[in-house]
Parts: sequence; structure tokens; C-alpha cells
Amino acid sequence: MRHESAAYLWEAAEAAQSVITFLDGVSWDQFTQDAMRRSTVERQLEILGESLNRVRRTDPRIAAQIRDVSRIVGMRNILAHEYGTVDARLVYEAGTRKVPTLLPQIEALLPASSDG
Repeated sequence: MRHESAAYLWEAAEAAQSVITFLDGVSWDQFTQDAMRRSTVERQLEILGESLNRVRRTDPRIAAQIRDVSRIVGMRNILAHEYGTVDARLVYEAGTRKVPTLLPQIEALLPASSDG
């Protein structure tokens, strides 16, 4: 694995962990009523998607091991460029259901980064 790919995976893991932490125990109603939390989660999802996009560019073989990497990058693009049309429900669902299953996939790739 390329050094920069490992760094991008580390950034992705940190962003994913932040999303999980920021949404831990937060209901849908709490999420929709807290603009700061929504914005923070959206930002971390952007970082997650951009980091994985960079992994795709530097090490496509590694990126291919991450389920739904294209959809994750696609969500990042929507958050970054189409922010006026962001569906809060999709953000919440991604943060509470998808990211917790994504994080172990990313973490499983991190030990390989210490070898290369």
C-alpha cells in the first residue's frame, strides 16, 4: 500500500468515528432540531468521502475492497456541491446505519498500511 493511501484511510477512519460519536444516542428529531450537529455530521461525511476518493486515485486496488466506495464518494459530492438539496434523512441514515458498518472495513485495511 502506498504511504499516502494509508494516510487517507486513517483520515477516513477518523471521520467515520467522529460521525458515529456525534450521532451516538441522537434521535431523528434531535438531529433535525440541531443545525450544528447536522452541519458537523455533514462535514465529517464530506471528509470521509474525499479521503476515500483519494484512496481510489492513489490505490484503486485498496479502494475496491471498500463496499459502496462509489456511493460514498457520490454522497460527498452532493454534500460539497449540492448542499442546498441535501436530504437530512439520508445524512442521518448514512451516519447511523452505514458508517458503523463501514468503519470496520476501513480499519481492517489499516494494519496493512504499517507493512508498506
